[in-house]
Amino acid sequence: MAVFIVVSSVIASAADGFSDADKAFVAKVSQGGMYEVALGKLAESKATTQDIRDSGNTEAHDHLLVGDELKSIVVANGMEFPTALNDQFQSRLDAIGALPSDQFDAAYIRDMKKIHKADGAAFAQEAVSGTNPDLKAFAAETYRIVQRHLGELGASVHP
Repeated sequence: MAVFIVVSSVIASAADGFSDADKAFVAKVSQGGMYEVALGKLAESKATTQDIRDSGNTEAHDHLLVGDELKSIVVANGMEFPTALNDQFQSRLDAIGALPSDQFDAAYIRDMKKIHKADGAAFAQEAVSGTNPDLKAFAAETYRIVQRHLGELGASVHP
């Protein structure tokens, strides 16, 4: 019993390494990243143009790597990392997946721009005002990746 109390208090104090804003950032970008992976994988099979299929492959690959890095930071700080899309993002994925192939590519580009802009703003904010040094450094580095993806999508985001 004493071991359980010690382990619990260590985990609780590690999770305290994240401010409420840090926790909200993790919740937002982990969902956004998982969504981009799922949408990228969908694009690999559903897109009508090779550029979109290739983009989907790049998105899925990059965001899997970013997600793994975020997960390691989150777990090291004693928090659980989400493993599934929430209802909001699952609904978005289902709606785009249900589109006919001739409408998919345009919807994919629109939604990728939208999610990259939202997540890019979150990464920029966390890079400036995050309280956990590892999470703050991760956000700064990942912001550069998001900017590159937005450039590939023909959009831009600024902090």
